[in-house]
Amino acid sequence: PNADRLRLCTVDAGSGAALQVVCGAPNVEAGQFYPFAPVGASLPGGVSIRKAKLRGEVSEGMLCSARELGLGRDQAGLMTLHGEWEPGARFVDSLGLDDARLDVDITANRPDLLSHVGIARELAVSGVAGIDLPEFPTATGASLEIRGAGAAGECGGVEVRIEDVEGCPRYTGAVVRGVRVGPSPEWLAGRLRAVGVRPINNVVDATNYVLFELGQPLHAFDLARLGPEVRIRRARGGEMIRTLDGVDRTLDAQMLVIADAERPVAVAGVMGGEDAEVCAATTNLFLECALFEPRSVRKTARQLGLSTDASYRFERGVDPECVPLALRRVVELILAVAGGEIDGEALDLNPAPFTRPMLTLRPDRVEKLLGVSISAREVESLLGAIGFDVDGAATPLRVGVPGFRPDVTREVDLIEEIARRRGYDAFPEELLPFRPSIVPENPMAPVARRLRDRFRALGFLEARVASFAPAATRRVALLNPLSAEESHLRDSLVPGLLRRVEHNWARGTRDLRLFELGTVFFPGTDGDVVSEEFRFAAVFTGARRPPHWTETAPVFDVWDLKSVLSELAAELGAEEVEPGHPEVLDGVVEPGTGLEARMGEEVAGGGGRARAAVMDAPAWAAPVWVIEVRVPSTAAEPPVPRYQPLPEHPAAERDLALLVPLDVSAADLDLVIRESAGALLESVRPFDLYEGEGVPEGVRSVAWRVRFRAADRTLTDAEVDRAVTASLAALEERLGVRRR
Repeated sequence: PNADRLRLCTVDAGSGAALQVVCGAPNVEAGQFYPFAPVGASLPGGVSIRKAKLRGEVSEGMLCSARELGLGRDQAGLMTLHGEWEPGARFVDSLGLDDARLDVDITANRPDLLSHVGIARELAVSGVAGIDLPEFPTATGASLEIRGAGAAGECGGVEVRIEDVEGCPRYTGAVVRGVRVGPSPEWLAGRLRAVGVRPINNVVDATNYVLFELGQPLHAFDLARLGPEVRIRRARGGEMIRTLDGVDRTLDAQMLVIADAERPVAVAGVMGGEDAEVCAATTNLFLECALFEPRSVRKTARQLGLSTDASYRFERGVDPECVPLALRRVVELILAVAGGEIDGEALDLNPAPFTRPMLTLRPDRVEKLLGVSISAREVESLLGAIGFDVDGAATPLRVGVPGFRPDVTREVDLIEEIARRRGYDAFPEELLPFRPSIVPENPMAPVARRLRDRFRALGFLEARVASFAPAATRRVALLNPLSAEESHLRDSLVPGLLRRVEHNWARGTRDLRLFELGTVFFPGTDGDVVSEEFRFAAVFTGARRPPHWTETAPVFDVWDLKSVLSELAAELGAEEVEPGHPEVLDGVVEPGTGLEARMGEEVAGGGGRARAAVMDAPAWAAPVWVIEVRVPSTAAEPPVPRYQPLPEHPAAERDLALLVPLDVSAADLDLVIRESAGALLESVRPFDLYEGEGVPEGVRSVAWRVRFRAADRTLTDAEVDRAVTASLAALEERLGVRRR
């Protein structure tokens, strides 16, 4: 009495005493049956029902919607239970919801398992012979006749034409007149709810029922709103359609549509349109059951941002042999739940009829792969039970692959099916004789193995990064990208590793050493679609060594980069590492910090300090050093380590303080000393650098320690002095370097 939209209901909950319930649903009516949650009940989501007072009236429970019970998404009103029910009976028992549900993960190569029949075919002891499609309650017994045709024909006064045979190799249609659209009987609505589908009306529910039963999507059109023509064609660029979800969508010329004489009425294989939607006023139907090309459906669904039960199946491939059965099944169900009559023969446009692929199966090959002898009779029994046609009289066996198994394309696939059907536990457990493969090892494998071992020893962790990247000029576009942000193939490994560095930074990890071995891709030349290149990349940042309380650990610098790059070059047979700007890291490395690794005249790659602009670095982050190098398939084997005995005679050392012009590098000095000091020279290295007072302008003082040794004797001072004098003379003559 004190509210505009609330109603006071008297509820018979089977207890013998009437209960008073306040309800705000717009569809509550006297004399109807609804699910009722009494005081103390708990609903899905943890809602507990308690006695309450609303607008001055006591409410002793709650009448429920399908969404409140977790049985659908409809919360516009109460869940009305049609038919006669027993007040107070247990809701779960009355609706048959106390059954078992199988939650099956289906891989993309097994679309046949996206249906109850597909699962039953796998579980039935006798295979397809043990599967029966149950009769529908109130079935009329009417029989649907189907007439075959090419790419065009007529049924029930509707002209149908396939204008794109590649996108739609098969299309069947039937006309049913005089239907009464309304709520589905509870047995049908309950079965749909059990698989998570919201009941809509008896016609749409019938198409959904057959979809889940057989795995074949179907669609029902309101014939009065469709018109006398149906065309399966490509959309005209810029055409519009309002789909069943109420969204206006723009179509392009690559999308396949179902159209009448004037406009698209459905996006083929994805979703129907509002213009020909079945509604309460519908009396005549045009029923569609078709076969659409998977790639076309997948591309269209992704472009429109739609994923439906129909597109999910069409994308993976539906059974081309099941189309007539599915049409008969849906017509039979609609006649049973919505009434009506079939108008003439149904039409089956099949311009490119499907024929079962034939595979050869050799019994001796079966025995070699499985390790046991399996007779032709047993093979015929195992494969025939799941729908394969086996010619047991042929030698070797000839096997026809059913349309619902597009994943079976080779002899080894058939052998896998035999093993699976026979049962893996049925095979003996003993180890049988075998021989190693005669296939040579990929030449890249030992190279990759050595690189992994070397960089693990240096404390690096291997990263595995997806090969996808954002769009860029030199990158190869993907035909079917997973996302718009990663629509191309990568042309470098370093950006992916830098993203991993950012990921670790975001979680507070400062010290990182990562490497990756992987393939990069480039647009092909001379007709090739794509060219590939195998590369190695590494990134490292943070502290050079673990922290200790006695010091602040130094961070990686350019000398660490040179050390790591030199280790890599040694593994790949590169001749030298020198300053430069490596092309493979163009745009990634700060100018002036780069090093190049050369193999002959070719720059194989290099490294440097990553530019700040290519990363989102926190304020505390240390410089990031990156390396990327092409890995040749013929990388030289590293020299085999050889034993060398420890020296028996002492070495003689000399320290040389040299005045070195500023334009002369330490590498130049090292080379001249080694070439001029003679065979007694064992090692040479710089140990001090001085610039300042006492040193002339334009030069610097560099101290070098040279060590001499003979394997068979102790050297005399005269021998060592002669070698030092020769080196000093060569340094002054070739480089202008004098002793200080």
